[in-house]
Amino acid sequence: MIFVSDRTVTRLIRRKLRRLAALARSTQFGRALAERRVAARGALMGFLYVDGHVRVFHGKATLPKAHVAQMRLSMPATTDYWVNDAIGEPLFVVTAEANAGLVKMLPDILNDARSLLGERRLTVVFDRGGWSPKLFAKLGAEGFDLMTYRKGHSRRLPRSRFSEHKGVIDGRTIQYTLADQGVHLLGGKLRLRQVTRLSENGHQTPIVTSRRDLPAIEVAFRMFERWRQENFFKYLREEYALDALVEYATEPDDPAREVPNPKWNMLNRQLRQARAAVKILHAEYGKKALLNSGSRRPSKRGFKIAQGTLGKKIIAAVKRCKTLELRRAAVPCRLPVGQVVAGPVVKLASERMHLTSLLKMVAYQVESDIFRLVTPHYKRAEDEGRTFVQSALASAADFEVSETELRVLVAPLSSLHRTRVLATLCGELNATATTFPGTNLILRYDVAEVRKR
Repeated sequence: MIFVSDRTVTRLIRRKLRRLAALARSTQFGRALAERRVAARGALMGFLYVDGHVRVFHGKATLPKAHVAQMRLSMPATTDYWVNDAIGEPLFVVTAEANAGLVKMLPDILNDARSLLGERRLTVVFDRGGWSPKLFAKLGAEGFDLMTYRKGHSRRLPRSRFSEHKGVIDGRTIQYTLADQGVHLLGGKLRLRQVTRLSENGHQTPIVTSRRDLPAIEVAFRMFERWRQENFFKYLREEYALDALVEYATEPDDPAREVPNPKWNMLNRQLRQARAAVKILHAEYGKKALLNSGSRRPSKRGFKIAQGTLGKKIIAAVKRCKTLELRRAAVPCRLPVGQVVAGPVVKLASERMHLTSLLKMVAYQVESDIFRLVTPHYKRAEDEGRTFVQSALASAADFEVSETELRVLVAPLSSLHRTRVLATLCGELNATATTFPGTNLILRYDVAEVRKR
């Protein structure tokens, strides 16, 4: 019988992770995992959900910044883009160079997806961060379909345009109040479809898609299923420490990579403030003109003389805007990062971070597979299934090694009915006759209490 402490296990994992990262093959590993996933679950990948996850960096190195939604701040960070299937299971993950936005990353991500999935019809679903009509036209030309929320202001639709839609999709009964119409972007050059949902409080949520063949109710359903990916991120943050950084080392970055010019940004900010000031002064001048009494100042000349001080302020503010526009035009919008950052240009070493993300992805997939095995035998699987799996995986166990087997003797769980489900799960795992990696020993699982009986 073998006894291993938690500290020893942690040390062994860190050592193994360091050795694996030294091989610099995380990209090939991720590709192999994705290919295996497609072979097993390819039917669920007609719809792909893409979203970014930001991990904050608290080290001393100067790294590119990204917007951290939870803190509503821009902080040094790394951004990973995850691609999940139709039920929220992860397929692959890509680390963005210098926190590139979703608009820039989507073409490369979808090219990777195409190479994995072949020429099947692919619909990519993403949030407003990927809104770009030019990108939509490009994706359509390359044979991809899209689905996203409409960004920016759009005209509210009258209540008469909406109707009730009911249906059953993926075994779930759903009901929405929807309006379906065409929409033109890029000056009419790009024609897409807009499905708008009307909520009970009167809020309208417009969804833009290129899928004209789907019923409106399915368009809404597939778009709102994006919350599966949000729940996936939340679950991994809480249970798999997705936000944790296992690597603080840096490596050289490309000094020619272009970044926003701080001086241009400063001038642009000053110009926005100056234009806002002009707008306020114009509003004040207009208000005075509207309330002007014709009996006091019957002529335009008389009004201008009376408001001479305000007029001079407006002229001065307009001149300031023009001056700032000329100054901004003389400054480049972007510069090589080597001209902006004082000191060496570096980025966070990505190999160990990417490898860790892949391992967490595999762990989540394994947990999901075990959850599906448990579901037929556990009445409250929908509510407690993953909690049960976590308890089972965290349960204490003894190891017994023989010439042909590696026996894992798992401690019973907190209640009898959970212990019985665990015993059933062990039986299903034993039926696979899996061997321990690197040996000829067959893995056999058993529950201590059940075994004694």
